[in-house]
Amino acid sequence: RENFIRLCNPHLEKMKEDILYHFALGTGTHDFPALFGDVKFVCVGGSPSRMKAFVAYIAEELGLGSPGGDYPNICAGTDRYAMYKVGPVLSVSHGMGIPSISIMLHELIKLLHHAKCSNITIIRIGTSGGIGLEPGSVVITRQSVDATFKPQFEQVVLGKTVIRSTNLDEQLAKELLQCSKEINQFNTVIGNTMCTLDFYEGQGRLDGAICLYSEEEKLQYLKEAYDSGIRNIEMESSVFAAMCNLSSVKAAVVCVTLLNRLEGDQISSPHDVLVEYQQRPQKLVGYFIKKSLGKV
Repeated sequence: RENFIRLCNPHLEKMKEDILYHFALGTGTHDFPALFGDVKFVCVGGSPSRMKAFVAYIAEELGLGSPGGDYPNICAGTDRYAMYKVGPVLSVSHGMGIPSISIMLHELIKLLHHAKCSNITIIRIGTSGGIGLEPGSVVITRQSVDATFKPQFEQVVLGKTVIRSTNLDEQLAKELLQCSKEINQFNTVIGNTMCTLDFYEGQGRLDGAICLYSEEEKLQYLKEAYDSGIRNIEMESSVFAAMCNLSSVKAAVVCVTLLNRLEGDQISSPHDVLVEYQQRPQKLVGYFIKKSLGKV
C-alpha cells in the first residue's frame, strides 16, 4: 500500500508553478519525479558538511557510488540549505533552530509531493545536550516537549495561537532501538526531547551573555525535566514532529548527547571524541536504512 505525502494547503493546486526559493528548485525548471521520485528515506540535520558526510557514508554502506566519490549539492544555487542524494536516500541540511528547519520542511514536503514520492521515512539526525545520560548516548525521541514540558508546538498564525501535536512514530522508534541493540556499539534510549527556542537561557545555561537565575534554580529545573521523562535538549524537534504529523509522514528524531547538562554547560570533550559521537546517529540510521532495504 502506497502512502503519499498529505498536503495541507489547497491553494497549491491553483499554482501554475511552485518555486522552492530556499532550495533554488522549481516545478517549472526541474523534473521533480525524475530527480526525486525514487526517494524513500530523507535524513535531515543542522550542518551542510554533516549531511554531505552522511550521504557519502550511506552510499558506501549501500554499495552505491565509488569510495571517496563526490556528491554534488542539489541546492548549489542557494547558500541557505544543502541537499545531497544517493539512490533512495536524500540528505538535507536544516540550519539551527525552529525557524530555519520550519522553512526547510515546508519546501521539502512540497518537493516530495511534487515528486510523487510514497512511503517516505524522515529522520532528523543531530546533536543535543543530555540530561542524566553519559555523553555519547543516543536518544530516540518519543515525544518532543516544549520548555514547560508539554508535548506540543505553539505557533501564531494570523494572530491566533495554534497548538499542534509533537508525537513521533512509536513503531519507528522501537525499530531504531532494536537496530542499536544489533549494532551494540553505544548506549541508546527512547525518551522525551525538550525543544527550546534558544541555546542559552532557554536551556538553563549559566554561561550565556545574560543569566538572571542561580545555579540551584537551573539544577532544579533540569531535574524536574529528567523526572518528567526528558533525556535531552535540542532546538528543532517540536516543529519537525508537528509538520511531519500534519503531512502523514513517518518520522523520528535521533540525537547524540555531547554532554550531561546536570554536570555542566560547556562542551569540553576533545575534537576527535566529538567527531566520533556525531557519527553515532549516522551509524544507527545507516544501519536502519540498510536493514529496511534488506541489505543487512
